[in-house]
Amino acid sequence: MNGSLIQIGTGPRSRLPNWLRKPATHFESLHRLKSSLRELNLHTVCESARCPNIHECFHRSAATFMILGDRCTRACGFCSVPKGRPPLDPEEPANVARMAAAMSLRYVVITSVNRDDLPDGGSTQFSETVRAVRQALPDARIEVLTPDFCGNFDAVARVLAAEPDVFNHNVETVPRLYRRVRPQADYQQSLSVLAFARHTGAKLTKSGFMAGLGETEDEVHELLRDLRGAGVSVATIGQYLQPTRRNLPVAAYIEPRQFESYREFGLSLGFDMVFSGPLVRSSYMADVVHEQARRSPC
Repeated sequence: MNGSLIQIGTGPRSRLPNWLRKPATHFESLHRLKSSLRELNLHTVCESARCPNIHECFHRSAATFMILGDRCTRACGFCSVPKGRPPLDPEEPANVARMAAAMSLRYVVITSVNRDDLPDGGSTQFSETVRAVRQALPDARIEVLTPDFCGNFDAVARVLAAEPDVFNHNVETVPRLYRRVRPQADYQQSLSVLAFARHTGAKLTKSGFMAGLGETEDEVHELLRDLRGAGVSVATIGQYLQPTRRNLPVAAYIEPRQFESYREFGLSLGFDMVFSGPLVRSSYMADVVHEQARRSPC
């Protein structure tokens, strides 16, 4: 398998392997939580990114809040979030805190769209949301999954000043595929953001990427080495699934044994935790991942 794709799909209509099939059974929980979110004009990446785990997570009262609107200033090939520049909602930080408290969350994940149109990249809204959640739920742990802020370290520092428990920024794919997958992003810039966060007081740094976009095993190994070199403690690896016909097709369906191989390789590099599997997503089971990382002897 070294240097080659694992299992080639046949395009957007290819039949999903059994290991990627997940029943959608918790419709009542799904609709109840969606209704509550809409009442507060809140969005989740679970919905916007069409996450395959949404039924499971909403049923267990877990969700990843997506702030700064529901439209993005970028148009990444893998992402289904529509492009646009929505107005900022000044009530958003308080509403996220209110919703998190109503859900009795012990672990809160806050992410966002990219807002390259804003001078601070939306970092002020991020920090205000973290502080509002902290005030409403002083015992909860908070994870932020941020954009790259166009490499603006002042923006990164502004988010870190709110003292989230985890700073997460996803590299998404190997550098060779950036032009096709993340044309408005830069691989080295993302690594720099993670390294800056690690050396500016982040309690724990985390990053994730997708498999099945055309990367090789060697490239995944090199990416993991780069993340570890940037001081990242937790890595997440999951299968890319085409969210809409407009997005990039799946190049390969990666077998579970290969995800396990990636996990073992990552741990050999010194990561505290590598969460790797077909249905793993950056924020999936984030509370469990964080707890295991904290208990790691590394």
